[in-house]
Amino acid sequence: MNDQEKPKLNIVFVGHVDHGKSTLIGRILFDTNSLPEQKISEVKTICEQQGRPFEFAFLMDHMVEEREQNITIDTAQIFFKTKSRDYVIIDAPGHVEFTKNMITGASQAEAAILIVDANEGVQEQTKRHAKFLSLLGLNQVIVVLNKMDQIKYKEERFKEVEKNLQDFLGKIDISPSFIIPISAFEGDNVTKLSDKMPWYQGKTIIDALDTFKQTKGTAEQSLRFPVQDLYKVGDKRIIVGQVASGTIRKGDEVVFSPKNTQSKIKTIEKLDQQLEEAVTGENIGLTLEDPLFIDRGDIASLANDLPKTTTKIKGNIFWMSKKPLSLNDSLTLQCATQETGITIKKITNRIDSSTLEIVADESNELKITEIATVTIQTDNEIVIDNFNEVPELGRFTLIRDGAVVAGGIIIKE
Repeated sequence: MNDQEKPKLNIVFVGHVDHGKSTLIGRILFDTNSLPEQKISEVKTICEQQGRPFEFAFLMDHMVEEREQNITIDTAQIFFKTKSRDYVIIDAPGHVEFTKNMITGASQAEAAILIVDANEGVQEQTKRHAKFLSLLGLNQVIVVLNKMDQIKYKEERFKEVEKNLQDFLGKIDISPSFIIPISAFEGDNVTKLSDKMPWYQGKTIIDALDTFKQTKGTAEQSLRFPVQDLYKVGDKRIIVGQVASGTIRKGDEVVFSPKNTQSKIKTIEKLDQQLEEAVTGENIGLTLEDPLFIDRGDIASLANDLPKTTTKIKGNIFWMSKKPLSLNDSLTLQCATQETGITIKKITNRIDSSTLEIVADESNELKITEIATVTIQTDNEIVIDNFNEVPELGRFTLIRDGAVVAGGIIIKE
């Protein structure tokens, strides 16, 4: 497998600004040889001029500064590699534009690392950032207790902070896959197991990450094919769309939801060729054995693996309009190629996206740049999936007077 074929996993780093986030990212980039030599030389020179040891945080901060000045580095270009795959680093929350992108699914995190200072323990910002992960519905989470060198690598303190974290995370439905004691500055348990903590026999951060699964756009997922359009070419009726997830094969028995009409795939067409199968991300045309009445917005799936159809959705949204969202407001919802009228029935977990402060547990409105969990009643049945499983059917936009006013992700009830 060459580099272009290596799978990519999108990962978000979150945590209190002083708990070593930049240092950890810089250390990972350095230890995985994922940085240009020129970048390392620049930071070495800066540190020498300031009479200080090499600062891994400077690597990340330098890149962020360049990105903010629109010089050379874009968010998606910050990545590191392991033997298993490439990782794309998504910027951490606390910045309104980032939060907006994240919650609307423009940047799709598949896993997260939550960084906590082992000395300071769980802080208010830690709780806010953990709550943010909960809002995103992420279920592949590594917690790292950083700065173990500053507490002399004491197991007792690690256990104490670990228990406090577990107690809090349990309340917001986060079950971390790993909790790892590290020193980002010294490199302990980042890419290599540390000999300074013989009491810890678990995985390094890199090894832990490599156990995570790709959750976005794999051919092994359930088949979901949102119908984009229908064309008539001669006697043929061609159903056009993009495979949102899974694999579709000639001869497959498929059901079109929410109508629940069923037929076999007669042909799969792409440009001027006929295919035996098509996978996630491919734009194709389908013909069926039977003359079914199919509409734009219908979702095809395998007969033995149907999606959920519903008239009630629970989702986390980012509100983008100056005019607040209010209870019982009527809007239009778009999810994949589906479109329906909706009514807002409940607004909970209202959060200020710039500070991650909780504004209200339950509310009658939502203001610009705020995040909340909403309960939505749809006018018609629609097909949905959990965002972590099928992103295309797990994210949506809300429209008012022809303008997009919110983006969101569907979460489990």
